[in-house]
Amino acid sequence: MRPFVVLIASIAALGGLLFGYDTGVISGAILFIAKAFALPTHLQEFTVSIVLIGAMTGSACAGVLADRIGRRQALFLAGGVFGLGAIGSALAAGIGVLLVSRFVVGLAIGLSSVVAPLYISEVSPARFRGALVSLYQFAITVGILGAFIVDYAFAPSGAWRWMLGLAVIPSLVLVGGMIPLPQSPRFLFKIGRVDHARRVLARIAGSDETAEEEAAIREGLRVKQAGMEIFADVPFRRALLVGVGLAILQQVTGINTVIYYGPQIFHMAGVGSNQASILATAVVGVVNVVLTLVAILFVDGVGRKPLLYAGCGGMCAALLALAIAFAQPQLGGALTWIALLSLVVYVGSFAYSLGPIVWLLISEIFPLQARGLGMSICTLANWAANFVVSEFFLTMIEKLGGPATFAVYAFLCVVTIAFVARVVPETKRQLLERISAAV
Repeated sequence: MRPFVVLIASIAALGGLLFGYDTGVISGAILFIAKAFALPTHLQEFTVSIVLIGAMTGSACAGVLADRIGRRQALFLAGGVFGLGAIGSALAAGIGVLLVSRFVVGLAIGLSSVVAPLYISEVSPARFRGALVSLYQFAITVGILGAFIVDYAFAPSGAWRWMLGLAVIPSLVLVGGMIPLPQSPRFLFKIGRVDHARRVLARIAGSDETAEEEAAIREGLRVKQAGMEIFADVPFRRALLVGVGLAILQQVTGINTVIYYGPQIFHMAGVGSNQASILATAVVGVVNVVLTLVAILFVDGVGRKPLLYAGCGGMCAALLALAIAFAQPQLGGALTWIALLSLVVYVGSFAYSLGPIVWLLISEIFPLQARGLGMSICTLANWAANFVVSEFFLTMIEKLGGPATFAVYAFLCVVTIAFVARVVPETKRQLLERISAAV
C-alpha cells in the first residue's frame, strides 16, 4: 500500500473523528446542560437529536454538492462548518443558540458522512479499499472515545462549554490537511480532466494498474449522468435497496442509544455519580476503538459478510443478556457489572461489523454516475433512523421499560442477519466498477 494513499485516507478520515466527537460528547454534556437550562425530558431528547436533524439536512445535500464541486472541496467545506458549530455551541448563552449551533454541527456531520467514505473509496486500490474506508469508522470511534475522555475530565467542574468547544481543534486540522490533497481521479474523469486524472491515478494505483482502472472507469461512464430517474433501472434500484436497508439497520439495532445515553443507562444499572457513569461509558468507548481494528485487519481478507454475521450475532446475544438483567430487580450491585459487560460485548461486536462495513458497502455498490446521489440517499436514511432511535429512546424506557426496549433491539439484529444473507453482495477486492455491475 502506498504511503500517499494512506495519508489521503487518514486526513479524509478526520471527518469521521469530528463526526464521532460531536455525536459522543453530548452524552456527558447533556447531564450538565439539562441542569444549566432546567430542561425537561423531551427537551433533553431534542438537544441530543437536533444534531441529527442537521445531519439529515447535510447528507441530503452532500451528494449533489460532491458531484458539483468535487469530493475534496466538499470535505474541506465540512471542516469549516464543524468549526463554526463548535464555537457557537461553546458560547451559547441560551438553549435556543445552543440548538442552532448543534444543528450547524449536524450539517457538517451529514456532509462529511457522505463525502469522506466516498472520497476514500475512490482513491483506494481495490485490494486495500476495505481497510482504508474502515479508517473512517476507526476515526469515528477515536472521536467518540476522545469525547468520553473530555467529558470525564470536565465532569467534576460541569464545564460543558469546553466539552463542546474543543471540537474546533480537529476541524482546523481537517481544513488544513485537505489543502494539499488531490481530487478524486474518478471525479476528474467524470468532469473531463483526463490528464490530471491519469496523474492522480498513477500516484494512487501505480503505473502498472492505471490502464486497467481507467478502462473500468470509462466503461462505467458510458451510462449517462442522471438524477433520481436513474434508480428506475433495476441494477441501480437494487443497489439503493441494499444501501438504504443497511443504513437503517445499522441504527435501529440501537448503537447510538449507548453513544448518546450511555451514562443514563449506567444510572439505570445503579451507578451513582455522573463522573462514574461517564467513566464506565469511556470504557465501552475504548472497546469500540480496539475492536474496529479487527475490521481494518480482516475485512479485505475474510470479507464483508462473515464479519457482519459474527458481529450481529454478538450484538443480539449482548442485548438479550441486558434485557434479562434489567428484568431481575434482585440483582442489586451485580446489575452494574452485567450492564457493563453486556455493553462491552455489544459495542465491540458492532465495532468490527455494522460500524465500518455499512459505510464501506454504501461507498462501493453504486455506479459512478449515481454514487454521490446514492450515498446521499443512504446516509439520509441512516441519519433519519438515528434520529428516531435517539429521539424516542428515553420515552421507550419510560413506557416499555428497559427489558422490552433492549429485546426489541435484539430482534432487529436477527432481522439484520437475514437481510445480509438475502440481498447484500460480497465486494472484497473488486474494482468499484465491477461491483456496481454485479449488484
